[in-house]
Amino acid sequence: MRQYVCPACGAPNRTPDGKDPLPAKCGRCKQDLFCAHPTEVDAKALRAHRASTKGAAVLVDVWAPWCGPCRAMTPNFATAAAKLEPDVRLLKLNSEAEPQASAELGVSSIPALLLFKDGRAIARTAGLMSADQIVAWTRQALAQAAA
Repeated sequence: MRQYVCPACGAPNRTPDGKDPLPAKCGRCKQDLFCAHPTEVDAKALRAHRASTKGAAVLVDVWAPWCGPCRAMTPNFATAAAKLEPDVRLLKLNSEAEPQASAELGVSSIPALLLFKDGRAIARTAGLMSADQIVAWTRQALAQAAA
């Protein structure tokens, strides 16, 4: 069983193994669980995704609106979401709006990518990346964590 947090209402939802989770709808709000684009989160929503996502990974892009490389990476991160879902949930955390959450994550430069599996951080990197680089880095980090 995999468990995902609904990007619309924040409810945890389970999906059965062996069944494609991409068309799944939230049991609470009936919205799609996957939308092929990153979800903007605040600190509370980030904690919920980290704590309640099971059997899949969570990739967080920590960014700020004033950061040129962050803005340049936004479409790349969106393209990566379409390639990585449902194995990876992609989230965006605005470090300017959520400085405490950013500090708790240990982010010192942006854009920063943090990859979590079952609630724990398994990889991090910083700097502008293309969509293909994001996908390759994520898949490599997941493979190394599984080994």
